[in-house]
Amino acid sequence: MDLTSQLRGLYAPGVAYEIATPERPIPEMVLEVASRYPERAAIDFFARQLTYAELAQEMRRCAGALHQAGVRPGDRVALIMPNCPQHAVAVLGTMLLGAVVVEHNPLAPEGELEGEYARHGARVTIAWSKTLEKLTFLGRGHTTFSMDLTTALPTASRLALKLPVKAARDKREQLSSPRPSWARSWTRAMRSATPWQGNCPSTMDDVALLIHTGGTTGVPKAAALTHANLSANVEQSIAWVPVLHEGAEVFYCILPLFHAFGFTIGFLAGLRLGATIAMFPKFDTAMVLAAQRRLPCTFFLGVPPMYERLLAAAEGTNVDLSSIHFSLSGAMPLSASLADQWEQATGGLMIEGYGMTEASPIILGSPLASSRARGALGIPFPSTQVKIVDPENPSREVTEGEVGELIARGPQVFSGYWNQDDETAEVFTQDGWLRTGDLVQVRDGFIYMADRRKEMINSSGFNVYPSQVEEAVRSMPGVLDVAAIGVPAGESGEDVVAAVVLEAGASVTLTDLRKWAEKSLAHYALPRQIVVMTELPRSQLGKVMRKKVREQIMGAQAAATDAVAGAREAVAGAREAVAGAREAVSEKVAEARDAASEAMAGARESMSEKVAEAREAASEAVAGTRGAVSDAVAGARESVSEAVAGVRGALNDEQPRPVTDEQVDSSDAPEQALEH
Repeated sequence: MDLTSQLRGLYAPGVAYEIATPERPIPEMVLEVASRYPERAAIDFFARQLTYAELAQEMRRCAGALHQAGVRPGDRVALIMPNCPQHAVAVLGTMLLGAVVVEHNPLAPEGELEGEYARHGARVTIAWSKTLEKLTFLGRGHTTFSMDLTTALPTASRLALKLPVKAARDKREQLSSPRPSWARSWTRAMRSATPWQGNCPSTMDDVALLIHTGGTTGVPKAAALTHANLSANVEQSIAWVPVLHEGAEVFYCILPLFHAFGFTIGFLAGLRLGATIAMFPKFDTAMVLAAQRRLPCTFFLGVPPMYERLLAAAEGTNVDLSSIHFSLSGAMPLSASLADQWEQATGGLMIEGYGMTEASPIILGSPLASSRARGALGIPFPSTQVKIVDPENPSREVTEGEVGELIARGPQVFSGYWNQDDETAEVFTQDGWLRTGDLVQVRDGFIYMADRRKEMINSSGFNVYPSQVEEAVRSMPGVLDVAAIGVPAGESGEDVVAAVVLEAGASVTLTDLRKWAEKSLAHYALPRQIVVMTELPRSQLGKVMRKKVREQIMGAQAAATDAVAGAREAVAGAREAVAGAREAVSEKVAEARDAASEAMAGARESMSEKVAEAREAASEAVAGTRGAVSDAVAGARESVSEAVAGVRGALNDEQPRPVTDEQVDSSDAPEQALEH
């Protein structure tokens, strides 16, 4: 017995193995439902409702407006809007004209949107006015319609927004922006359009929808889903819950239409059943609980974080959740405790689904039977075949209990990515099975997730599944959330890193974490690093984005490495500067010494010269002195000699001799002596 036949033995009573092949394109299906339930509310938006008859009229008017804008069968029409009535009408009107709907995330950055437009080449866009500032890259030849979200609100709400008070102004700014001159008014285009009266020209094999996805490789792509793909998954989902009642259900469409889960199950399946679809522009617990009081939900579609937050918000209030008979959770694992809490609060059943955009999206689901297993991905939907194969050799099926890659085929599986043949070839086996890229195993008759193949960690040659590490760490006291990733570790492959979010006041060391986790993990799977984060990056659906976690951690480590390298360079530079300074000081000291030596030598030479000059001067002075002395002595001697001679002469003149008559009287002698 093959695996599919084995797993079908766990189907709930009343669920058929195969579904009838849908034969009408989606717009024709909606028009047929509208003919059966014309007065039933089709769309509810904050209590303003469109009946199925009004929805049919609006989708024809939309097709007419697009036709007047030049849209023809096969053309792509880009939609960039939150969930709202205008979005629903634009989807159905585009498809009615035979054109292809291209969904975009209105919160996507400009660069991402520009890349998506480059892939699909749409020439017409209907965009929420708040997103237009990110579409300036659209050149001439592109028709852009600006959608004002406030026009879909009830009259009282629209009037309240016009009040000249700050609260009203702030709310208006959140919901709408002025229309730029290069964009056309979608409201005006709808009012002036002639309703399209023709039938949908599309065949079941024509592409109806392009949804962007990273797929199994992470490379951005546009998955092309046909009318047959989408219609098949709608019928499979309805067949899985055979107790749903046509014309009586209330679906809550909270998951965005740019996600396949919300588009196919929350929107198209609701229309197929003639349900009233309450549309929410975003997930907000107060908004959802207010709607639950006014328009109780019967079928709720969400992801685990939504269920968790709604339970917390509803606790202690008088909001009754018992109207919710069935709930479907997907996109990420749902813990058994959360599923039990939700079922206790609602009294209904929780269905876990597994899928991917390339499968429209659901492939597996948990059955509505007592045999269901918490935490399992489930068993294949009707008309869906599955295998578990060796990821390195998809032609070989693994044995029961062995981990392998899940592959699938069925009417919901797409035929390829838009204009990306190489990527399409990579996602299919040679015999046409879709490769999910997920590693799974069969236990007790159910398929369980092991992990994403591309996220598997290679630790010392051993395969480590992030989900197993996360499950072990998440149960540790003080840990609120965790993501396990691998980072390069040289020859040993990768180190397991646990990125954790802790409770307020909690403290967890790597030693504590390893000691806790070793009870359930092999030694090679134990984290070698722990990184504490304030929050983990999540997709708009609340799914932890391990790739983003890894990028953040690797980026932080690279920045730290760069900082250390920079510090080392700075230290090396400082050392070079010190060495240079020392060298400069040494040179200056040497120069100073040389200068001093030269100065000393010069001084010595100068002193020698001065001394010689002094000596010479002294010698000259001494010689001069000696000459002067000699001259003086000679002069003195001569003077003395002359004096002596004079004395001698005088003495000779004073010898006695006889007095004559000429001698005068002695009394006159003094006078004469004075005269002489």
